[in-house]
Amino acid sequence: MRILHTSDWHIGRSLYGRKRYDEFAAFFDWLAKLITEQQIDALLVAGDIFDTSTPSNRSQELYYRFLCRVARSSCRHIIVIAGNHDSPSFLNAPKEILRALDVHVIGAMTAQHADEVLVLKDTHDHPQAIVCAVPYLRDRDIRTVDAGETLEDKSAKLVAGLQAHYAAVCRIAEQCREEIGEVPIIAMGHLFTAGGKTVDDDGVRELYVGALTRVGADAFPTCIDYLALGHLHVAQCVGQRENMRYSGSPIPMGYNEAGHAKKVVLVEFNSRVPAIQEIQVPCFQPLVRISGSLAVIQDRIDELKRQDSNAWLEIEYTGQEIVGDMRELIETSLAGSAMEVRRIKNKRVIDRVLGEIMDDATLDDMDVQDVFARCLDTHAVLPEERDELVQAYHEILASLHEEDQNAE
Repeated sequence: MRILHTSDWHIGRSLYGRKRYDEFAAFFDWLAKLITEQQIDALLVAGDIFDTSTPSNRSQELYYRFLCRVARSSCRHIIVIAGNHDSPSFLNAPKEILRALDVHVIGAMTAQHADEVLVLKDTHDHPQAIVCAVPYLRDRDIRTVDAGETLEDKSAKLVAGLQAHYAAVCRIAEQCREEIGEVPIIAMGHLFTAGGKTVDDDGVRELYVGALTRVGADAFPTCIDYLALGHLHVAQCVGQRENMRYSGSPIPMGYNEAGHAKKVVLVEFNSRVPAIQEIQVPCFQPLVRISGSLAVIQDRIDELKRQDSNAWLEIEYTGQEIVGDMRELIETSLAGSAMEVRRIKNKRVIDRVLGEIMDDATLDDMDVQDVFARCLDTHAVLPEERDELVQAYHEILASLHEEDQNAE
């Protein structure tokens, strides 16, 4: 059986206001062709299908068109789980219709653990694999709250809740395997594991800060033959276990991701031992960051023009002189090319205008964690008092992100 593992599509993602639908369309076209060429039997999509809980009509069109195209190919099964960016009720709404195409959607933790266990069969109706399709587990799904809990108590409960859920689902899968024979058990998930590699602007919302980062490979039941994870955008193994993997995002979410090779994972089972191969995803839209003096910036632009580049540029001017007409100079340098400037950071102008009020940062440069840290600094909160305040802040953010706006 040949399985393709992907995740973190983030359909609808924009880059400094620039829509990226052409990139997503190109990726789906490439992925559909790969599925046909490699004779894939099952596609596993490990969460964060959309970038927001209320995806645009164009985003939905890309998603459903791709599912229909793959359903007509050699791929007999598509399993989609929700990530933390997804609306569980939105993903679940068409699940009965999609099931007719052998597209199985698990948008949220189910009332019955058995509903997260799927048996995949071949064209002769013989079982080939068992999939434990565990979606993103929200705090309220796996943790009870008691008065007077410490940060360590909360963290321990989160980890214990996650382990208990996987243990229960995998126990059902093992019982199923006893009945149908020695087929592989494949588990899915969308979470943050110990030692996971991230990049600064990947948009990963580590909502369980300080908790799930301590979940290691040993937290998952040993019956799992392959673990297909989503949430981290860098393709990587979990705890050096080759059969426990993040596929990573197929498209760079920001400029810090642009230097990473994007991949999908091909897993082939002839028995219960997986043969694993990473397949690199083509770059559909180059992202280039240029930093330096005006001369360095213009030289690099000239070099890219000679290469007929169509890159989207992020430019950071770090020269000593104040250049007030930076954008005009850059646009002039780009004349006649297919390149676009998505962002210009002129640190000298920022220094002059903001002075010491905001150092050299604007709200565009900061995320919600930076803003809260500034707030604590402004109110001179003592270091020993910060941990509890930061944890409470993260819990508030988590509750906001996890609110399903489409539930009613």
